[in-house]
Amino acid sequence: MTLQEIIDTLINNAPSLVVEHLQLVFLSVGLAVLIALPLGILLSREKFKPYLPTIISFFNIAQGVPSLAVIAIFMPILGIGFTSAVVALTIYALLPIIRNTLAGLGNLDQDIIEAAKGMGMPAGKVLLKIELPLALPVIIAGIQTATVVTVGTAILADLIGAGGLGRMIFAGISMFEPARILVGSLLSAIIAISLDQALKYIKTKLTVQFQ
Repeated sequence: MTLQEIIDTLINNAPSLVVEHLQLVFLSVGLAVLIALPLGILLSREKFKPYLPTIISFFNIAQGVPSLAVIAIFMPILGIGFTSAVVALTIYALLPIIRNTLAGLGNLDQDIIEAAKGMGMPAGKVLLKIELPLALPVIIAGIQTATVVTVGTAILADLIGAGGLGRMIFAGISMFEPARILVGSLLSAIIAISLDQALKYIKTKLTVQFQ
């Protein structure tokens, strides 16, 4: 493996595969946020707390299943390709966001919430104006975890024809081309670190703002 081989691989294959990989990650994590955030808010409300152990147990089981098996489960239903991969990756990303939403909302200073209610603020306004802003740094931390996990897991999506950097890595394995494996792995790591740092920066800013 020479430096020229690595450069050629980067120029010829990387750009389109990076775009595919980012599409998988952003769509999956975006859907996970849209599902997990409202679900976490509901489960933090007193009348829905009896359902909390059952739902968390379900997601714990789903998280414990190997990612490749989760992807394979949806193949007979949705076929091979992008859609099956997104559904599987979304399920995998749900648990960290739900957990952190519950943790963020569950550890708030109740005196602040009671004071707002005592001033006549409706429950919906308390949630939007006080609870969610205060819990947001913890929720962002859950999204951060889900994003990094999804970047790595999305490599397996190529096994069902969904593309992404997995295509480069698995092609390198099958054709005994170390340059492809190295470039694909490095790009995946760079994406994971970059997104992690971006979300960490957002979390820090929010923590300072709402302290």
